[in-house]
Amino acid sequence: MTTNPETLPWYGWMVIVLLLFAQSTWLFLDAGKNGHRRWFWGIWGLIQVPTPLVIYVLWSKWMKRGRDS
Repeated sequence: MTTNPETLPWYGWMVIVLLLFAQSTWLFLDAGKNGHRRWFWGIWGLIQVPTPLVIYVLWSKWMKRGRDS
């Protein structure tokens, strides 16, 4: 199945933009709060959905577990 970006309606693009912006904002704020590289996570969050979010959650839990030991 081939998807042509030109056939996506304008509201589809708006949903994608909102998802990317929301994910990037959350990653930026949470990474800054936890002492991680907030700019890296924020910029990576603007590129794609949901891979950066999944990797950040797994990575931050792994880092937290390592600090607690």
